[in-house]
Parts: sequence; structure tokens; C-alpha cells
Amino acid sequence: MSLYRAETRRLSKRRFTRLFVVLVLLVLGLVAAGTAYSYQKVTPAALAAAQADAERDFQEQVKFAEQEKERCVQAPAEFGGSCDELWVPVREDYRAENYMPSPFDFRESFPDMVITFAALLALVAFIIGASFVGAEWNSGGMMNLLLWRPQRLQVLATKLSALIVWLFGLTVLTGAAWTGLFWLIATFRGTTARMTPGVWQSIGLTGLRGLGLVLVAGAIGFGIASIGRHTAAALGAVLAVAVVFQFGLGVVLELAKVRFAQAYLLPYWILAWMYKSTEVIDDNAPCDFSVTTGCEQPVFTITWQLAGVVFLLVTTIIVGAAMWTIRRRDIT
Repeated sequence: MSLYRAETRRLSKRRFTRLFVVLVLLVLGLVAAGTAYSYQKVTPAALAAAQADAERDFQEQVKFAEQEKERCVQAPAEFGGSCDELWVPVREDYRAENYMPSPFDFRESFPDMVITFAALLALVAFIIGASFVGAEWNSGGMMNLLLWRPQRLQVLATKLSALIVWLFGLTVLTGAAWTGLFWLIATFRGTTARMTPGVWQSIGLTGLRGLGLVLVAGAIGFGIASIGRHTAAALGAVLAVAVVFQFGLGVVLELAKVRFAQAYLLPYWILAWMYKSTEVIDDNAPCDFSVTTGCEQPVFTITWQLAGVVFLLVTTIIVGAAMWTIRRRDIT
């Protein structure tokens, strides 16, 4: 059996991998179920119920307004001495559409569901990637494998390739099921109208960027765990980035009044990658006042191209460091 097939089989058969796949599928299922429960298709019965609710509220407010007017006539001093300015309900304010259930609009809402899907898969990819190589370093399995196949770089690269291809397959298959599931939700609990080829293309490109995020997360988790030779090294790095470099760094940058401080924080780069761009405002700079637009702060736009270059650079550095350490360091 080839090393690639053996590593793919080992990754697929690991209980840790299966556990997290089941967990992410469960979470995704709960998200879909919650979405389906929260929305309702507009039907003739729903329209009739909305019209009845609107008419009931209108009549109640008319009755209330009449009561208030009678009180005003009896005691005008309590109402400012005049009853002409009392509020009177208008039927146009009680339209049936304001009482209609909210339908799930596939065109408007599904792109956010794609981003939710990508974020969950990226988190799981990082954990699985870190555990895949970290557990083998910790258990001594890596040393035994290198006795059979002493080419260090080839072994680690094969493991990484098996992980990337496996994550690619998992993301594509679950992404297709995710799309089909929400299409059904939109069909029975909303609408699939206005789905032009351009909209599908936009959703597809968002899905491709989500796929890239998943693969990058898996590769980074793999690389950090390989450098630290333990799964906990990758998880500890994530905790450090989240607590120290994100919250702590954000506070320090704000106190130091650094320009575009938010541009140094990872979430904004992820948002730029998934939403194609995001704007970071320099709150510490003096505003550029204009009589037409008012006070405008300087804005720095992070594009998805720039975010992609940064993610690729970081991934290359981490994976390259993992390759360098396995080649230079003692395996025992």
C-alpha cells in the first residue's frame, strides 16, 4: 500500500476525526433546523391571517383613540387644552405585509449561510489537521513510520497532501448537501425567486473562498502541531492568538492610537476574504469635515485579494517551518 493511501485511510479511520465530523454535521443540522423553524412560506392562509391581525389591531387602536378623545372632551386641560392634535390611527399604518411571516429568501440569506458553513468547517479543519500529525508525534508513531520510510520531507508532505485532499472532499460533499438542504428550506419555507446565473456565480465564488479558508486552516493547524510535535501546541497557539494577539493587541493598539488598529486583527481579514472586502476606520485620526458629507474618518479597505495573499504567505511560512524542523531536528 502506498504511503498516501495509508495516510488517507488512517485519517478517515481515526475516532477523533469521526467525532469532530459528526459534531460539525450535528451543529450544521441544528443551524438548518433553526432556520427552517424561524421562517415560514407566504401562503393564502398566512396572508388571510395577517390581514385579520392587521384589521384587529387597527380596530383596537381606533377604539382606543375614540376613548382618548372622549376623555379629552371631558377634561381638555389634561391634554393641553386642545383635542384637535390627538393621534388618530390610519389604516395605511396597519398593512397586512407588516404581519406576514418572514420567508427564507434563498438569494438574500443563503450567502450568509455559506459563510457560517465555512467558519465551522475551518474550525474543525484546524483541529483535525493539528490532531492528525500531533497525535502521531506524541505517541511515537512518527518515529516508527520514519524507520519504514526514512524520507522525512516526503513523509510529512504526503501526510499534508492526504489531509488537504481529505478536507477538500469533505468540504465539497458537505457544501453540496448544505446547498441542497437550504434550497429545500427556501422551497418549503420561503422563496427561490430571482436566482439568476449571476447570483449562482456569486454564491459559487463565496463557496470557493470558503473552501480556501478551510484548507488554509487545516494546513496551519497541521504545520503548528508538527513544529510543536503535539496537538496541544496548535490549540495553545490558537488560544494565544485569540487572547493575547487579538484582545490584548487590540487594547494596546487602541491605547497607542495606532492608525487603522483593527487592520491588525485576524477577524477583519477573514471577513474581507469571505465578503470580498471590509473597511477599517481610523478612529484616532482627525476627521475630514465636509459640508456635504460631514465628518469623515480615513478608511482603509482590505480586499479579498490582499487577504488571500496574507493567508497564503502565513500558510507558506508555517508549513515551510514544519518542513524545516522535521529535516533539521532530532526525531527521537
